Amino acid sequence: MVGRHVLVVEDVVDTGLTLNFLARTLALRDPASLSAVTLLDRPYRRLVDDVPLDYVGFTVPDELFAGYGLGIDERWRSLPDIHVVTVEELPRHLTGDDFRSQGQQAA
Repeated sequence: MVGRHVLVVEDVVDTGLTLNFLARTLALRDPASLSAVTLLDRPYRRLVDDVPLDYVGFTVPDELFAGYGLGIDERWRSLPDIHVVTVEELPRHLTGDDFRSQGQQAA
């Protein structure tokens, strides 16, 4: 990666932990530039301040999303659009507080 331009593409950025780790790790390989893009961003869920996010498709509310490659419990990934998934639509084993506190981590 030395001297190459690197673009990290994410579907959803929540806490920023993964992107922060990737950016620090990739920076050690001395790229010419390092940028990141996400389709869905949740900046209010950040656990780290240093998230090198250069391009954002949409800043979204704290909801669950499915479709267009995003899935919940391996469901709804093939929907042609992004949809908000309500608690009533979730499979029964995913409706507890443990799942909701994880946010989109199931995607």
